[in-house]
Amino acid sequence: MKCCINPQCPKPQNPDDVVYCQACGVKIPDLLRGRFRIIKLLGQGGFGRTYLAEYHDKLKEYCVVKQFVPSVQGTAALQKAIQLFEREARQLQQLGKHDQIPILSAYFEDNNQLYLVQEYVEGENLSELLEQQGIWNEQQVKDLLLSLLPVIEFIHQKNVIHRDIKPENIIRRREDGQFVLLDFGVAKELSKTVLSTQIGTQIGSLGYAPIEQMLGGEAYRASDLFSLGATCFHLLTDVHPYELSLRQGYSWTGNWRKSLKGSVSQELGEILDKLLQENIENRFSSVVEVLEALKIQSPVSPQPTVVQTSPISALKIQSPVSPQPKVVQTSSRNGQNLTLVTTFKGHSNTVTSIAYSRDGRTLASGSLDKTIKLWDVLTRREIATLRGHLNWVRSVAFSRDGRTLASGSWDNTIKLWDVQTQRQIATLTGRSNSVRSVAFSPDGRTLASGSWDNTIKLWDVQTQRQIATLTGRSNSVRSVAFSPDGRTLASGNGDKTIKLWDVQTQRQIATLTGHSDWVNSVAISPDGRTLASGGNDKTIKLWDVQTRREIATLTGHSNWVNSVAFSPDSQTLASGSGDDTIKLWDVQTQREIATLTRRSNTVNSVTFSPDGLTLASGSSDRTIKLWRGQ
Repeated sequence: MKCCINPQCPKPQNPDDVVYCQACGVKIPDLLRGRFRIIKLLGQGGFGRTYLAEYHDKLKEYCVVKQFVPSVQGTAALQKAIQLFEREARQLQQLGKHDQIPILSAYFEDNNQLYLVQEYVEGENLSELLEQQGIWNEQQVKDLLLSLLPVIEFIHQKNVIHRDIKPENIIRRREDGQFVLLDFGVAKELSKTVLSTQIGTQIGSLGYAPIEQMLGGEAYRASDLFSLGATCFHLLTDVHPYELSLRQGYSWTGNWRKSLKGSVSQELGEILDKLLQENIENRFSSVVEVLEALKIQSPVSPQPTVVQTSPISALKIQSPVSPQPKVVQTSSRNGQNLTLVTTFKGHSNTVTSIAYSRDGRTLASGSLDKTIKLWDVLTRREIATLRGHLNWVRSVAFSRDGRTLASGSWDNTIKLWDVQTQRQIATLTGRSNSVRSVAFSPDGRTLASGSWDNTIKLWDVQTQRQIATLTGRSNSVRSVAFSPDGRTLASGNGDKTIKLWDVQTQRQIATLTGHSDWVNSVAISPDGRTLASGGNDKTIKLWDVQTRREIATLTGHSNWVNSVAFSPDSQTLASGSGDDTIKLWDVQTQREIATLTRRSNTVNSVTFSPDGLTLASGSSDRTIKLWRGQ
């Protein structure tokens, strides 16, 4: 089949052998601009038509061609429509190659028509999924939020507001199940913090767009969050916000629960309550606030909490900081007491990653506040704050000699820091998306980084040059870890797998499968025998490194596992989770031996001190806690 591109054609589909359209008589070009073969009409909106096409310069790869056909009247409105279409092209180029935003391929004029060409995403939009599968459950909605919120934060960091988030503009990609955000045609670049529409045209979709956008022509970051909340409401109820808005105005947002066929948890209910506030001042103001709320499942309790585990021996874990120490009953191999010895405070946002220097004297922490902090473990004081990243710091790692610190960030860069002078040594660029994890090789000569661009990069630390890019169609790389001999690199991936790589040949040598959701963290034991992985499926898996077979699955966490770390003697594994706890596991028996809790909110990172006597944890409550055996 071939498709007529006359924007007024009532029936554009035609057989391959025709020259002139059978419906309108207009000649059908074989290739638009000599490169794009239009196959079929995908849809039509206020500004034009969207076609599926073959890109002949790219081996007939499928692409999407948007044709500008404004259905507006008046010179001012027409000029506004043209500006919006051109802005979409500029913004797609500005947003870069984010894995969950379509790539811009071309933008051109042909025969007095404007065209935009972008990546084709194969899958179903959320409106189609709702029709096919029915009402979404709470976990599906949470998964959507956890997948899409970082994308929205990414565009907000680029000073772009989408302004038309709705089910039709979100596709679940068939290849990997990821959610992709489409249609930036009404997005507008921020001027400071606010957008204003000079011409009185409505931009956005009634029911999904908040009141300040529909009536005042203004859009803020919190406006996109309202639209996301309305999308979640639609998926949970199969009730279109458009219909409610026609009948009730914005009053429906105050009693949205009446449309539920079942119920939602208090946690998700409170999040939707805040997303759907009519008054923008009462909403979440940023994506980070929503993400934090998603991970906080219960408020801080002033009363002691008791957690019981297997009855091997009783172990009291107490805090000298609190006037009413919290007691956690647990079991321990050696019956020692563990005490929360100190809490480091200073970050203004979630602590995402922590690392000890090899001598155990310095602790580094990375945070969503875009900074790295260095802490003196002996004096328990902050040494320095390292600034330079333009976005969240997701991972920090010390070199073996402790002289260099590496940090990976959502600003797509890795920075190297001189620990003694606390100055930036270098910025490593070349990533097309945010850096999720960094790790030094045991000899300190190589740095590995994992990214949302689905690749691992290896860097020469001395020359600060890229050595290699490891690719394996593995989706986002969420964690990387070297084996003790430096010959093998493990990666935990968004495609639910762990991949093993030969560092010298830079080839993939194995893929370990078994997790049912993202693998957030991987660690190889100091003796090199065992690999641990923690994932969004709430489990930890232990693997035999030599045979590459699963040894055991450790269950007990009630939320995703964000971080795993081995003790220096390889006998104990620590895990930090979204259930606000840290668990200790006996590697040999694969049994839980302790649960540590201080109502710390989500635990994002755990690590043992080099002497194995102290465990450090970094959490969404903006603190780092040190636990020490006696």
